[in-house]
Amino acid sequence: IFAGVCCCCAALRPRYKRLVDNIFPEDPKDGLVKADMEKLTFYAVSAPEKLDRIGAYLAERLSRDVVRHRYGYVLIAMEALDQLLMACHSQSIKPFVESFLHMVAKLLESGEPKLQVLGTNSFVKFANIEEDTPSYHRRYDFFVSRFSAMCHSCDHDPEIQTKIRVAGIRGIQGVVRKTVNDELRATIWEPQHMDKIVPSLLFNMQKIEDVDSRIGPPSSPTGGEKEENPALLAENCFRELLGRATYGNMNNAVRPVFAHLDHHRLWDPNEFAVSCFKIIMYSIQAQYSHHVIQEILGHLDARKRDSPRVRAGIIQVLLEAVAIAAKGSIGPTVLEVFNTLLKHLRISVDFELSDRRSSAGSATFSTSSKESDERIVQNAIIQTIGFFGSNLPDYQRSEIMMFIMGKVPVLGTTSQSLDTSHLGDLGTRRIQIMLLRSLLMVTSGYKATTITNALPPPFLDPLLSPSLMEDSELRQLVLEILHNLIDRHDNRAKLRGIRIIPDVSDLKIKRDKISRQDVSFMKKHGQQLYRHIYLGCKEEDNVQKNFELLFTSLALTTIELANEEVVIDLIRLAIALQDIAIINEDNLPMFNRCGVMALVAAYLNFLSQMIAVPAFCQHVSKVIETRSLEASYFLPETIFKDKCNLPKSLEKHEKNLFFLTNKIAESLGGSGYSVERLSVPYVPQVTDEDRLSRRKSIVDTVSIQVDILPGNNTEDKVDNTEEITFEALKKAIDNNGLEEQEKEKRRLVIEKFQKAPFEEIAAQCETKANLLHDRLAQILELTIRPPPSPSGTMTITAGHPHYQSVPVYEMKFPDLCVY
Repeated sequence: IFAGVCCCCAALRPRYKRLVDNIFPEDPKDGLVKADMEKLTFYAVSAPEKLDRIGAYLAERLSRDVVRHRYGYVLIAMEALDQLLMACHSQSIKPFVESFLHMVAKLLESGEPKLQVLGTNSFVKFANIEEDTPSYHRRYDFFVSRFSAMCHSCDHDPEIQTKIRVAGIRGIQGVVRKTVNDELRATIWEPQHMDKIVPSLLFNMQKIEDVDSRIGPPSSPTGGEKEENPALLAENCFRELLGRATYGNMNNAVRPVFAHLDHHRLWDPNEFAVSCFKIIMYSIQAQYSHHVIQEILGHLDARKRDSPRVRAGIIQVLLEAVAIAAKGSIGPTVLEVFNTLLKHLRISVDFELSDRRSSAGSATFSTSSKESDERIVQNAIIQTIGFFGSNLPDYQRSEIMMFIMGKVPVLGTTSQSLDTSHLGDLGTRRIQIMLLRSLLMVTSGYKATTITNALPPPFLDPLLSPSLMEDSELRQLVLEILHNLIDRHDNRAKLRGIRIIPDVSDLKIKRDKISRQDVSFMKKHGQQLYRHIYLGCKEEDNVQKNFELLFTSLALTTIELANEEVVIDLIRLAIALQDIAIINEDNLPMFNRCGVMALVAAYLNFLSQMIAVPAFCQHVSKVIETRSLEASYFLPETIFKDKCNLPKSLEKHEKNLFFLTNKIAESLGGSGYSVERLSVPYVPQVTDEDRLSRRKSIVDTVSIQVDILPGNNTEDKVDNTEEITFEALKKAIDNNGLEEQEKEKRRLVIEKFQKAPFEEIAAQCETKANLLHDRLAQILELTIRPPPSPSGTMTITAGHPHYQSVPVYEMKFPDLCVY
């Protein structure tokens, strides 16, 4: 009877329950009953409104089997759910999905690794299904939290640990895919989700990164290894996540990276941080690169008080990021990058000097270590500035050159935007050197079509200012920057080092015909270049590198910018440099004097072969040959050796050791050169830069003559020279001050007429009119006094025959006379 009742009850049960029960065999080892599963699938497709009830019943059975640890039946239930999901795509699947997700959550909550992996696999299959309509109420907060926790599994069994971590990563990947394809995909980009997903992926990438660093570079993984390797799987998931990021949610995906690197102290060393941001920059869309750069800059500002190595690590990451971003679009962040880096450069110098001042008198190891660490930060900033600038397009690079040059502080002025007033002279010098080093890197490889584009006046003037300062390194950097901008045919490497070149044709110098724009530039600014080369040779702290760079400057000017007129000016400059060494008005050391003589010899040897005038080449060769026999210290190969015997004086040397102006004029005149200007000695003019520099002022030691070149009639030469001394310049400065006062007075008058009441202005004008009337009346009131004697009579010529002899009419006022 009992059996009959059970059979009757079973027959009365709903059909969907009977179909579900039939798929479970008596022995779970036999697996899913395929025939009955096909019946259940057909029923679900035919009656989609029953899907929610099928799902609820399967969930009930699965929950009961999980509690009873009947894992065989759990596997069968999940397999049945997977098949139903793959077969049904109608709108009625939504309630069924809720039951499915509830069962997956049950599996993930269990402590059994096999069930966690099983639930993850089912969720991944579900994530790959494209639903017909979006779900507006479904959320995946639990799955994000649970999969993120599985990524941090610390099971004692390494194999089980790896399986759980792989399952967690695949689960996160499934969540990302499912939510991105959904119209409500914005929910996954919320900070509370990204703060769990991104660190979980980085944690797995970091762990394997440590292992790889110990065992060496890994071999190329196969497809199976990728699925079982948490690091590779996490990296692929991380790339996929970033690749799906858009403009509005990019920052939410990047900020957790900084939090992870800070929490695990991965900025020093920063290999993992660099690799992370390389992945980020290559994974995101190119137009969003500036978002990442802005985030790095913001984090650098937030960590500006951290240790130098941490800041250096962040700057190194920025370098790698901008190196990738510079190849694409970086938007408006160009100047922001440079402005932030320059600000941190000043901060680093301030830290370095403050540490030095605090430890004055006690050279401890920790202090020297801090200083060296700050130097690491400064070098990283310079490298980043230079690398970023050198990868920009030419039109942007010229703007960056102007921007950096505008930040270089000039001693004696306060108009610079980079505040270095509290750093003192030492800090200002450090800033100058580092900014010029970064500018040197920015100008590397820059080739402008014309020299005017490379050296516009607003850039040329401040660039040449540091070349007047008493700092050998500053002058070297300025010359190297000039070389980068002038050398448009890559000839500098062929001219490296100062030497007597036997045959210039062996160098295979590349050059083009001088353009009209370059000729115009030399007419306007050539004297500036000559002047700074001339003054650069007079510095007492010059070393061999200074002379080498000065030689290269002269040679590159000859190659790139020299026409017939410029050649004559360069020869005048070379003769003036020779006079510096011979006359020695500046009391230069003997090494400097001989170095200048060697520089002139090397350059004139190069110039004579470049213009290929036989007589000029013969004169230069003869002087060099005589020097090699009688005064080898006048040649660069000898004077720049470590041990060179210097002469005691140069006054007793014969003229055959020097380059003579008349000989050069005679040799060039026979070849058609206009040599009249060779007879006029070259003398530089004083500018405002001399007052701004800290070098020994040439205003105090040199009187400048403004030479007026003779006209075509050489017989009527007029020595029209004006001597300008310190007092004359002081008066000129005072006159400038008076002009400013006059401008201020005129401004006040105009302002008064604009703002004062009309009655006040009218009264004042009436008073002045009355005074003027009285004054005119006094002037017109004349008394004719007869001359006391014939000698007191004066005659004037007024242009009319009747006015040839007129007595003097005197005013009553002694300061006014009318003749």
